[in-house]
Amino acid sequence: MTEAQFSYISASGGQLIAPAYVKPFVKRRKNDAADAEAICEAAQRPSMRFVLVKSEAQQAAAMVFRGRDLLARQRTQISNAQRSHMAEYDWVAPKGLAHLGKLAALLEDPSVVPDGVRSVCTVLLESLPLLDRQIAALDKEIVRRSHADGVARRLMTISGVGPITATAIAALAPPPGTFAKGPDFAAWVGLTPRQHSTGGKQKLGAISKMGERTLRRLLIIGSSAVVLQARKRGAPKGSWLEQMLARKPRMSVTVALANKTARIVWALLHKNEDYTAPAGAA
Repeated sequence: MTEAQFSYISASGGQLIAPAYVKPFVKRRKNDAADAEAICEAAQRPSMRFVLVKSEAQQAAAMVFRGRDLLARQRTQISNAQRSHMAEYDWVAPKGLAHLGKLAALLEDPSVVPDGVRSVCTVLLESLPLLDRQIAALDKEIVRRSHADGVARRLMTISGVGPITATAIAALAPPPGTFAKGPDFAAWVGLTPRQHSTGGKQKLGAISKMGERTLRRLLIIGSSAVVLQARKRGAPKGSWLEQMLARKPRMSVTVALANKTARIVWALLHKNEDYTAPAGAA
């Protein structure tokens, strides 16, 4: 099959396939003809999973979120670079943006570090306020979009899901009809145990970490905040969270709660309704 024929079939089909699902069909060497043959072979499989094309609104929401995520990573990188530069001269500061003020105060003393190091560190510190303002502006935009979007408003009724997580789910997650049930959505996010089964024996390991890693990270962060507050103030009496905290490590409870939150997210999207806490329903 020529590349022109493959382009025609690809354009007429209008479907996208994840590269991981096409790779098993590639024969021997990697070239355009082998890739085209593998794509055509994978597309004909009855059980093949296709990637749904996002709408223009979903792409715009995803761009706002990913832009905010990029700026946050740059701020973290600059903070880590500042701490590492000062650590080379035996000035160690704890992790976190809140402790950079101590390093900034040290730079005012000319005898602390050489002039060349002080000039570089000053430039890095001066870039942080600009990043803070840009991130704050995108945070306001995300909050505005979350309140204007009905799907995001319903998602924010779940404990541990804020405007950023709700906007990311609305922009990055496929339609709920793509999955038959909530555990399938949790498996797509990568919050289910990895299976290593052979000879009729099943062995479950750590989470698979498959699918959209951004959503998985946000769900785990939100669940971590819920678990932290439950450990400080106490979980509701007789709740699932109280029972889990009594017999499981904190990180295991956090991942389990993220898995449960993902299943609740699918149920809300599928049923198109708000979340009702078990205590409130009782």
